[in-house]
Amino acid sequence: MKKIKERFEGYRLNTKITIICLLFILIPMTGLPIWLFRVMEDSLVNEKINAMEYRLSKNYDQIVTNIDAINMSTQFFLSDQGLRDFLISIKKGENYTTEELLAFYSNDIASLERMVNNNTSLYQVRVYVDDEDMQEMLPILYRRERMAGQELTGEALYGWRFNYDDKLFSNYKQYLGDKKILSLITPIEAYGLGEIGIIEAAMSMDVMFPMLYDSTEEEWSCFTQENGAVYFADGLDTEENQRFMAQILQENAETSEDISVYVKKDGKRRLIVGYQKVEELGGVFIGVDDFSEEMRQIYRQRSVYILAGLLLMALLALAVNGAAKRLLGQFYVILHSIREVQKGDLDVVIENCGTDEMGELGSQINKMLVSIKQLTADNLNHELLMKNTQIRALQNQINAHFIYNVLESIKMMAEIEEKYDISDAITALGRLLRYSMRWTKDNVTIEEELDYVRNYLKLVNLRFDYEIYLSENIPEIILKQKIPKMSLQPVVENAIYHGIEQMAEDTNIYIKGIVMGSDCMIEITDAGRGMSEEEVMELYRKINGELEASGGTGNGIGLKNVQDRMKISFGEKYGIKIASKLGCYTKVMLFIPMTEKET
Repeated sequence: MKKIKERFEGYRLNTKITIICLLFILIPMTGLPIWLFRVMEDSLVNEKINAMEYRLSKNYDQIVTNIDAINMSTQFFLSDQGLRDFLISIKKGENYTTEELLAFYSNDIASLERMVNNNTSLYQVRVYVDDEDMQEMLPILYRRERMAGQELTGEALYGWRFNYDDKLFSNYKQYLGDKKILSLITPIEAYGLGEIGIIEAAMSMDVMFPMLYDSTEEEWSCFTQENGAVYFADGLDTEENQRFMAQILQENAETSEDISVYVKKDGKRRLIVGYQKVEELGGVFIGVDDFSEEMRQIYRQRSVYILAGLLLMALLALAVNGAAKRLLGQFYVILHSIREVQKGDLDVVIENCGTDEMGELGSQINKMLVSIKQLTADNLNHELLMKNTQIRALQNQINAHFIYNVLESIKMMAEIEEKYDISDAITALGRLLRYSMRWTKDNVTIEEELDYVRNYLKLVNLRFDYEIYLSENIPEIILKQKIPKMSLQPVVENAIYHGIEQMAEDTNIYIKGIVMGSDCMIEITDAGRGMSEEEVMELYRKINGELEASGGTGNGIGLKNVQDRMKISFGEKYGIKIASKLGCYTKVMLFIPMTEKET
């Protein structure tokens, strides 16, 4: 250090000035990229972790919903008395006449088939009977010998079976392709007779595990059972992925948490690993997000920044060395001021700056200090504002959670008192409030809107002595389309209060979806009092803004809001159309683009 000091003291003054200036600049120019790119890296990691937690949570909710659908379907079959009577008769060896078989098929089998078809998430529900002479009734009732072709055999027959082909009939392969199914195998038993049948409630693997089959090279996942079986999407069942998943399972073998998301390094790869227990299926769902390329982009940007900084330092050294010779007059005054600023004194003022370049530098430093003080004050005010905003947001969240917790308590009280109609109403109200109070800047799916409408009708029906039934006929692809939030409910509400309520009798609201090329249409039809042509034209003028839609009954302001938001979201060609016949019906048609495609 002494030699360095002696060598420095031997330099010319302009060289010393250059070295000092470079030192002052070098520190922030090296510290800033380190801090900046560290912040970028941490931000990317946090973003990936939050995204993985959201995807796992959404995927788990879908799995639970699908499990409930399978369990409910199984219970429906187990509780069907007509089916049980038929199976008991078969077990006892009793014979049926042709007329009795036709009646059983037309009534009980057809009813079970309708139930299965109405649940679009189900693949199929089948009943197998150990009787070689029994007449099969497709698609519900089969002889048990067909289970061998389904590979549904063995000692551990009952319970969940995963990832097998539907080989019930030889021609199924050409229709289903490589699609795999899973099922819940449940015995049907009768007192004194033992097992009288077996239920296979099946669902396709891609429906049960949507995240599993939405995998890419960067984002992929698997489901593993307690027995060690691992299921990947097609093309991802590689030795490397098998090895990696075994390592993840070993790392989390002792964890008691239901969900765990963390960062993991695997060689040169940077990965986000999500570990989600699915106790309902006796397994674990693992999601992996490879963000190595995004990290490499950050590192490349950092390298470019460092190279640019070094080049700038070299150019600055030349400039400072040339200018220092002319700026020595007030140099020490300015240097002293800079040292004071470095100590944290922002009240320093450089006086008698003069009119030369050094004087201008002194003036600019004065202005800079004023700006720094102003920015410091602004930053402090901004931080206070952000903290206050966060506190208000937290208070709102707490208030929302308080409402949900109160509703849940009321629901439990109703169930304890066996007031299940009140419990169901509280559940519907809770879902209604949760959906209404959930803030989102994006559009929502039609499926989410329909769920809101269902809960809304449950609550509306509590007010009336008559029942309003909701009928739906909407293709799966339309349920995935996006629409502005609260677009369907105002139409349904309008149908009730302006079309149905005056009739005061049981009726239906029918919601139908139609694909129209690159667009689709959603029809909401009520069997209410209808409207005359003059009333329809007046309503059109209100919806389109030609007449003022102020407060009052039948004013059309709800439909106008829906119309305005749809045009803002999708363009002028989309919106609402109305058809009505006085004394018969009113039909509201919503036209939207098909933004989500079939996969």
